[in-house]
Amino acid sequence: MSKSKQTIPHYYLSSTVDLAAAVAWMQSVNLQRPVSSRLVASALLLKATALAAKTVPEVNGFYLDDGFRPSSSVHLGVAVALRKGGIVAPAIHNADTLSVDELMEGLRDLVGRARAGRLQRAEMADPTITVTNLGDLGVDSVFGVIYPPQVAMVGLGRVMEQPWAHNGMLGIRPVVTATLSADHRVSDGLRGARFLARLDELLQKPEEL
Repeated sequence: MSKSKQTIPHYYLSSTVDLAAAVAWMQSVNLQRPVSSRLVASALLLKATALAAKTVPEVNGFYLDDGFRPSSSVHLGVAVALRKGGIVAPAIHNADTLSVDELMEGLRDLVGRARAGRLQRAEMADPTITVTNLGDLGVDSVFGVIYPPQVAMVGLGRVMEQPWAHNGMLGIRPVVTATLSADHRVSDGLRGARFLARLDELLQKPEEL
């Protein structure tokens, strides 16, 4: 982390995303499922992140000695806190191609094996972009430190109810704050903003994730 802050010129962006459509769709789907297979909001957020990274390749890849190498695949790193302390960030491979159910199952498997010390070396070595989600700890937003040689990290806060104006009407809607920490050698505010805008756009049509 010290090397990352010393050598990577970070820039930071954040956006508050309306999750009313995503939560309503998720609740509708879950009504038809047993408890063990119900979706959680994290799965939708991770899938949208992977698809947005595919759309904006400047946030997905590695900065090496010869410059930036974009990745044609999205191997989504997920920061996992270990029970005895410390953090690891193994990858869900080809996350953009997985269904929401497949991604959620992959997340459960990854977290379980990470905390049991049973991760494979490849899962640790090749994430192309990493997500840190501290929403379950009550954090509203998080601005992460990029894992070298990656060039971006996405932070997700808790899903919370907030006053929200929509079509001229004020109501209470579920929202989440999504943040982007990115490498200014590779991308800039315009491309970072496109990433967050695409993330928002995807979450407005959850049935298409």
